[in-house]
Amino acid sequence: MSSILTNNGAMVALQTLKTINTNLSNTQEEISTGKRVATAKDNSAVWAIAKVMDADVKGFKGISDSLNLGQSTVSVARQAAETVTDLLTDIKGKIVAAQEENVDRDKIQADINALRDQISAVVGAAQFNGLNLLSNTEQTAGSGQINILASLDRSGTGVTASDITVGKQDLGTGDSSIGAALTALAAGANDVSGFGDAAAAALTGAAAAPSGTTTFGAASTDTVAAGTGFSIEISATAGNGPANTTGRNEIKYVARDGDTMADVAAGLALQFNKYMKADLGADNVGTIDATASGNQLSFTGIDNVGDNFSVTVQQYAADATTTIGGRLADLSDVDVTTQAGANSALDDIEGVLQTAIDSAAAFGSAQGRIETQADFVSGLTDALKSGIGALVDADMEEASARLQALQVQQQLGVQALSIANRAPQSLLSLFQG
Repeated sequence: MSSILTNNGAMVALQTLKTINTNLSNTQEEISTGKRVATAKDNSAVWAIAKVMDADVKGFKGISDSLNLGQSTVSVARQAAETVTDLLTDIKGKIVAAQEENVDRDKIQADINALRDQISAVVGAAQFNGLNLLSNTEQTAGSGQINILASLDRSGTGVTASDITVGKQDLGTGDSSIGAALTALAAGANDVSGFGDAAAAALTGAAAAPSGTTTFGAASTDTVAAGTGFSIEISATAGNGPANTTGRNEIKYVARDGDTMADVAAGLALQFNKYMKADLGADNVGTIDATASGNQLSFTGIDNVGDNFSVTVQQYAADATTTIGGRLADLSDVDVTTQAGANSALDDIEGVLQTAIDSAAAFGSAQGRIETQADFVSGLTDALKSGIGALVDADMEEASARLQALQVQQQLGVQALSIANRAPQSLLSLFQG
């Protein structure tokens, strides 16, 4: 049945043409934007996933910048530590030369002083963007390390940032000192227990070697507030025992940020033995050696009957009047102008040289880790970009072929609609006489 009021053919042709035009518009948008999912209305689930991944890509670009900055900072510190190691090696050569009696030790000492000053200059200049990893003399908590942003870790509960921690390796030559006006902490209020806890304990010479142990903190891994001072004071000397100390700064250790109780014990042992050697000389008469094991400091050795003295281990709270020294402070004591000084200097230089070597090695390890992480972040960023592209990018070959087909369909749709619109006019011929 034909009707001039309802043209079913035109309606079908019109709906078909509208569908074709919509598909054609979408295909043209894909071609112009290059994306199959350009907005949330295209595919909300895929769009949401792509946007989260895109945010991560931008985050990793910031992480890459952070790693590059950290790598440069650590690289400067490593180069400086290696230079300090080379200079200390030169100093060791001078000290060895000073062992010969028929040399001008004053001129050798002048060379050593010049090399020591150069070390101070290198350490002072080893900064990048104002950050110096070869100096750790601040009493601020956390100042002994830097955290380099290294990654973003996404899980079902959210996103967390992870860091690479690089500890400072102090190579300063300045000496430490405990504030003169400070009062030692009383027993029970300090972290020192056992032998010599804030009260003089006698080391009496006898047939058996005297001994005693001091414990710092509850565990060797316990941390110490930067600027906390520890000292060993000697009194009540008799016979051939070591001379009494005149204050808290003759045998002392001032903690740096990041130090543990094991560092305190080791530092005090080193300074105690150095004092004994300087005071008693190479003949070792009446010597008591200190050895550190974890957070324990033990006094052992050989003593003669009557060579008595007392030891007091003290702790002082961190204070602005206390100065934190450098780990190469023993360089200031190197004096080869005498035979005894040259002999002592040979022992001292071994310790500071090893400190510099360990510091350079630590920075080298940290720099290698940062470089590895930077390469990983770069590769991960590329992988994320590729994944986002697979989700939202348009297949241009497919879109081109579809465009051609839709354009043909559009032309046919227009012709079909034109034919359908002319159908009612054909009814007029039925009414012509």
